[in-house]
Amino acid sequence: MNVSIVFKTTDGNLITENKILSFSFRKEAYTPYTSFSAVYIASFERPVEFSEIMFYTDNIMIHHGLVNSSEVRKDGKILKGTVSSRSFTSLLRQNQMETGLYTQKSLNWLVDSFREIPYITHEDNSQESYFFIKNGASMWDAVVNLSYKVCGSYPYIRGTNCVNFNAPANASEFIYNEENMLEKGSQVIEDRLVSHFHMADISGNYGQYELVNTDVTDRQIIRHRFFELDRQFLYNPQQALEYRDSYASRGWRRYFCTYSGYRGEDLSDLASFGNDISGRICCIDIKGSSSGITTEISIYKDKFYT
Repeated sequence: MNVSIVFKTTDGNLITENKILSFSFRKEAYTPYTSFSAVYIASFERPVEFSEIMFYTDNIMIHHGLVNSSEVRKDGKILKGTVSSRSFTSLLRQNQMETGLYTQKSLNWLVDSFREIPYITHEDNSQESYFFIKNGASMWDAVVNLSYKVCGSYPYIRGTNCVNFNAPANASEFIYNEENMLEKGSQVIEDRLVSHFHMADISGNYGQYELVNTDVTDRQIIRHRFFELDRQFLYNPQQALEYRDSYASRGWRRYFCTYSGYRGEDLSDLASFGNDISGRICCIDIKGSSSGITTEISIYKDKFYT
């Protein structure tokens, strides 16, 4: 497998680096961006001012984003560069919207209205609902709230910078046989689970809006969360509790396998591990070094992915 990094400088020039010593790439269903970092043999002696970075595997771009940090060090006669990056969708969490109630808005409107953020695309979705922007809330908060209202889903990034509410109709399917796996396993993460949710009513009193997750209390976990009336769910207050319960349970049960190479998987593609585990791909971790390239694929079983 061939891998390469392409930098774009602020004056529009492209610099390609093919001598990659090590790299790490991660894409996860509840993280609104892809992450990439690498160590490479640099063709320039001091860091150039970059405006963007692209990472390719076998001439297919799987990461396109901002350069968070870049460094070049001279080690004897070798120039070693390090770089870390997040995709452009990370800017959705770094930009705020005007506070207030937005009615009859869709994903198409939400993303297309902010075209000054480069390279971000979205699935074609004109389903409309309302959302409320609290003080300090980000654009991603609006995307999350809208996705839950119109689809009952949590939004995710597919491709390099494409926002999606729904599973793709043309999802690829990957079958992983045990004889080709480096390892296979499962994980349970319980430290985010919450047992009791309490939301105040419009007068600030508690008791009307309550939710108890008995699956959590059955595990002897008691965690209470109190919060004010969430105006993001003003027309259906109970949804505020249900959403928080689903989000607290995100990725709590994970099944994974690791294999040598990378087969081009993307989030929400279909995967099966042998004959017992199948579902949507929820996390992709690719690591490369002098020892080769390995990919870990994860399937979640939670309230968004069953």
